[in-house]
Amino acid sequence: MAERKLFGTDGVRGKSNVFPMTAEIALKLGIAAGSLFKPEKISGDRHQVIIGKDTRLSCYMIENALAAGFTAVGIDVVFVGPLPTPAVAFLTRSMRVDLGVMISASHNPYQDNGIKIFGPDGFKLSDDIEAKIEELMSGDLSKLLVPADDIGRMSRLESARGRYIEYVKSSFPKHLSLDGKKIVIDCANGAAYKVAPAILWELGAEIVKLGVEPNGRNINADVGALHVEQMQKKVVEVGADIGIALDGDADRVIICDENGNIVDGDQIIARIALAWQQAGMLKGGVVATVMSNLGLEKFLEEKGIKMERSPVGDRYVSEVMKTSGFNLGGEQSGHVILGKHATTGDGMMAALQVLAALVFERKKASEVLHVFEPFPQVLENVRFESREKARAALELPEVKEGIRLAKETLGSQGRILIRTSGTEPLVRIMAEGTDELLIKGLVKNVSSLFEKSK
Repeated sequence: MAERKLFGTDGVRGKSNVFPMTAEIALKLGIAAGSLFKPEKISGDRHQVIIGKDTRLSCYMIENALAAGFTAVGIDVVFVGPLPTPAVAFLTRSMRVDLGVMISASHNPYQDNGIKIFGPDGFKLSDDIEAKIEELMSGDLSKLLVPADDIGRMSRLESARGRYIEYVKSSFPKHLSLDGKKIVIDCANGAAYKVAPAILWELGAEIVKLGVEPNGRNINADVGALHVEQMQKKVVEVGADIGIALDGDADRVIICDENGNIVDGDQIIARIALAWQQAGMLKGGVVATVMSNLGLEKFLEEKGIKMERSPVGDRYVSEVMKTSGFNLGGEQSGHVILGKHATTGDGMMAALQVLAALVFERKKASEVLHVFEPFPQVLENVRFESREKARAALELPEVKEGIRLAKETLGSQGRILIRTSGTEPLVRIMAEGTDELLIKGLVKNVSSLFEKSK
């Protein structure tokens, strides 16, 4: 397989108007991806691609450049406007189009943007297919262009938002209702700013909204799944039953109970796994990532639920789920994939499963959502000038020796994991174990080695 240079763990991502997030690259990506997927169309006269986006200012630029590329190879473009990433995955599969594209940098600030591509089955592309797209992009793209008569058209799907709202609502048990529940919903000024409140309202909840006034520059700015302080404060202030915080493209969720205490992705996965096991809905087991807490693994083991680990990234979680035949997986960061309903992480669907457990058990969120006691875990990021320099630092002899000594010191009392980010120029250091002081010291020592390597 050829090495991927543009694609990371979650599509192409970077600073807007700086390589690779330029209009030129988006145009080439549209031509290459469009030409690669055209032959897979089984029936119908027209080829189609759905393009969704979040609320970043640069989405207009990227959206139009992609559309130009797709139409240039004879594919009709269907715009759906600001919608969550899982909505694009759903519509791609539901409408039987050739592929779907989401323009978003997820939880990153507005200056960044990204492009995620879904195949006709609604799943994110494999590494192999992404490598093929990059290979096409490096060749003579003029050979892929169609004659004037075959150039694609553009249209807008006005029903996209309503379709997705009904789809998500259908995942909530029909015999339950959110009547009487007060919910704080933080949409991060992002892609779900209209659909998420509508979903909760239509299911009967009283809602208090945060992060629903996007202006192109305020996505993820002190709101959303990575900045939960406003949500925590608002939940306590208004006496809400629960708080729900989505990220910019709403494929991840972080929750807090009625006291403002945070419930992360690992706890959400544990809660859903337990409910699905009791209802006979859990298939096979659970897929978590190498970053998931040991407490989750121990809890699932005690409940007789098998757990497998994947590399970081919901795309890899999904791949292991398919290989193992599991229907539940996710990440500590809040990506939760409900294989019974969806092909990718869906923050609102995961939140509805948690709310269903809350309603069914008739207990407070604090009594239902803190399922296991997590092991002490320390996370630290070291930022580099580029992803290449971050990767190079991992290969330095002094860094390798420091990591080896840290693992040797920790022994069987925990684990330490060092990896480069697939989307940012970062080295991520994580350690967990029974002795919190020890793991803090080990992370500090390893972090200092990376700082010295710059």
